[in-house]
Amino acid sequence: MSDFPKELCFALTDRLNDDDNAKQTYGCRHTNPDICGSSYINNVCAFASEDKICKKPSAKWKKIYYLLKREEA
Repeated sequence: MSDFPKELCFALTDRLNDDDNAKQTYGCRHTNPDICGSSYINNVCAFASEDKICKKPSAKWKKIYYLLKREEA
């Protein structure tokens, strides 16, 4: 991994953050942000957004989100 802010890098299956939902994640959950097509796009990528929200997570994210949500309950 390159010099991405480590405090914004999370594994896909890490605990949910308060700002996570089925369409976005707080920070980056990509396994390799270097190859993410949205990397450093303003207001899309967590690394290039003031709110540190990734607005275009992987296609798997929605399913993973609901699995993690169910585990929290």
